[in-house]
Amino acid sequence: MAYLLQQLANAVPLAALYAALAFGYSIGFGVTRRADITYGALFAFSGQMLLLFTDFGYSRLFLILPAALLLGAAVSLAYALGAGLLIGRGIMMPLARKSPNTVIVAALGMTIILGETARLAANSRDLWLPPLLNNAIVFWSDGSFQVTLTLIQLINVAAMSAIVLAGHLVLTRTPWGRIWRAVTDDALAAELCGTSAARVFLVAYCVSALVATVCGILSTAYYGTMDFGAGLLFGLKVLMIAAVGGYFDPLRSALGAAAVGLFQTLWDAYGPFVWRDLVIFSLLVFLLVVSRRERVIP
Repeated sequence: MAYLLQQLANAVPLAALYAALAFGYSIGFGVTRRADITYGALFAFSGQMLLLFTDFGYSRLFLILPAALLLGAAVSLAYALGAGLLIGRGIMMPLARKSPNTVIVAALGMTIILGETARLAANSRDLWLPPLLNNAIVFWSDGSFQVTLTLIQLINVAAMSAIVLAGHLVLTRTPWGRIWRAVTDDALAAELCGTSAARVFLVAYCVSALVATVCGILSTAYYGTMDFGAGLLFGLKVLMIAAVGGYFDPLRSALGAAAVGLFQTLWDAYGPFVWRDLVIFSLLVFLLVVSRRERVIP
């Protein structure tokens, strides 16, 4: 029983990460209407920039670790958001209007560029952060076994949950949320009503990039590193897990992704690890096929 409780506790941080990533992805998907693995690339890129500039601040500028981390986080935000703005304005928006299917090809190109940029900047070195805020918080104990999470896990869960909650409130309770829904439903009709679909596209894409960036920074601070090939992996994974709850409703997408995080953790605990990714991706494909809804995407 205690072991199961520990695994359920372990599932919470992963479920929160998947939920936040899926929520941000759905906001961007609403305006692009095409699979965009650039989102995962921005997630990985932000983590890689955090590592690179934290190392620079600590090794070259001789900053103390907290100051080096703040420098890394600030530069990571600037670089990743700048990349998201450039990609959204200069590549995705023109392609989505003229030839939507090319968005998929362009996303693959952007993923390669971002990953290789980070790799070359780091000289192909695997950088690691020291363990951060890894104090164990005990939730339950039977004397011989304790159910715990670390402080940084709790901080990440709180931050990512806040992203989903705040984003949902903005989308459902504010004028911008209504405008976003209008553009995602019918951009031309929204234009005829006086809304700038281009501006909404750019803001939505940047918000999506912001969510990916914050999640990348928080995840890297917890796991300690970010692989150079993680952009493609997370791009494909987020693309799949976000579809479980449906791309067109960010909250449902987040809840579906959280369920995937729970399943993945339980499989790690009770199933053979070597089959994990095959089983999860196969299950996601199956769910997409049996729950597919026909919707015209212009």
